Amino acid sequence: MSKKIRYFDYNATHPPFADVLVEIQKDYLRDFYNPSGATRFSLARQGKIEEARKILEDYTGKLAKEFVFSSTGTEANHLLTQSISGTFSGTAIVSSLEHASMDSALEYSGFKTRKIRTLSNGQIDLFHLRVLLEENPAPIFVLHVANESGVIQPLSEIYELSKEFGVPLFSDLMQSFGKIEVPFTYLSGFTFSGHKIGAGMGASGTWVRSDLVFEKEFGIFRGGNQENNHRAGTENSPAILSLSNILNLRISEIEKKNEILKTFQTKIETTLEECGCKIIGKDSPRIASTSFCLLPTDDVDFFMMGMEESGFVVSTGSSCKSRSREPAASLLSMGFSEEEALRAIRISTGWFTTAEEVDALCFRIQEVLKALSNDL
Repeated sequence: MSKKIRYFDYNATHPPFADVLVEIQKDYLRDFYNPSGATRFSLARQGKIEEARKILEDYTGKLAKEFVFSSTGTEANHLLTQSISGTFSGTAIVSSLEHASMDSALEYSGFKTRKIRTLSNGQIDLFHLRVLLEENPAPIFVLHVANESGVIQPLSEIYELSKEFGVPLFSDLMQSFGKIEVPFTYLSGFTFSGHKIGAGMGASGTWVRSDLVFEKEFGIFRGGNQENNHRAGTENSPAILSLSNILNLRISEIEKKNEILKTFQTKIETTLEECGCKIIGKDSPRIASTSFCLLPTDDVDFFMMGMEESGFVVSTGSSCKSRSREPAASLLSMGFSEEEALRAIRISTGWFTTAEEVDALCFRIQEVLKALSNDL
């Protein structure tokens, strides 16, 4: 008999909404035509993709035709930086909290970056951002919600600075899109991904203000005219439709769901603190689904093993680095030592998390940390 899995790594990937994905696959089995083809069947399939773009327009207030679908958040970030690479002078001001894919995308597109310091509360240092802008105004890149800590960055204040110095503000919305209210009006470009909201893997998106685009038909992959000549390759129409359907169905329920997740967060963090853990960004605005903490022990590997043995899935940091034992760069930027950063774990919840699972998680955390304490 297989062990029951209790999943607490929603920031890495949100489990798919099975009912939606099953219906999308049924539709695909009937209507499998290549959206790029010339027949009326293909045109009808392309029409469904355009309907998906319209849902994004309704949600964000941005023009449907300006959205570009791609495969992953990493590709979406590369499309964002590539689209503006010829418009600016090759420099960018970037938060120290960015996902590695954004740093890589900026480098790939020829940008030299200047990093914004991070405060110990998990938010960027607005004073330092002003200093960097005074030295040399340049496009600003700040993710909306930190991947690891869940701290919400002050986009309104950042936007005011971007306006004052006449530069655009771009944001990686992977952890906020479809989860919390997003101030889209402040942004000149942003990225998002379907698998972060339960739409399964295979579809992400990029939006960029059209007047900032250097080349009308910007892109990375060439050889076809898909996505308005921005992304060659047959569109993953089932993944695109899953993304738009999940967004359309769940958006009205997000506020109510976040109230529930907040109660879970409070219970989890109360337990963690009672066990001697330090909550990162505790006094900052944070997304309700994320708790990032430093364990009171160096035996993080044993803690993870103890949790996994009972079927609990948590994370040691951002998903792309979870198999490595390198300190989280975000914690180092906040002033934590390497030793402290190596004690970090992340617990993230989502749509399918239940009160029973949270109770069981808290009990198991207490058990494992007590056992590790007794072994010292």
